[in-house]
Amino acid sequence: MSIDGITRRTTLTGAAALGVGVPLLAACGGDSGGGTASEAPAAGAELGSTSEVPVGGGKVFGDQKIVVTQPTEGDFKAFSAVCTHQSCLVSQVADGTIDCLCHGSKFSDQDGSVVNGPATSALSEVTIAVDGDTISTA
Repeated sequence: MSIDGITRRTTLTGAAALGVGVPLLAACGGDSGGGTASEAPAAGAELGSTSEVPVGGGKVFGDQKIVVTQPTEGDFKAFSAVCTHQSCLVSQVADGTIDCLCHGSKFSDQDGSVVNGPATSALSEVTIAVDGDTISTA
């Protein structure tokens, strides 16, 4: 479709040639599957303290792109904090779900499975170790 001879393709091609469209187009990616392995911290990287992760809730460790939940006392679980819909960082853990506020996706705090779309893939599980009150990657 064109308006006065200007098509969407012409507009996008011109924007890309000027470097304007590149960041915008990269931000509009599809279902990415939760990021790449290179985003995960190395084994043994300290995330934080068990006291930071409330029972029945969780904490997003944004710098490490990991969300840690504690569905029941002493039972810590960890997942990639990169939403599988469009790679936004999940924002919070509330009412049994890990929530991405970008587009409304919700994931189970138990296993990372999709509770509410638009995401269609679960969050990837991350192996962690709890030593005393310290949580680290394993």
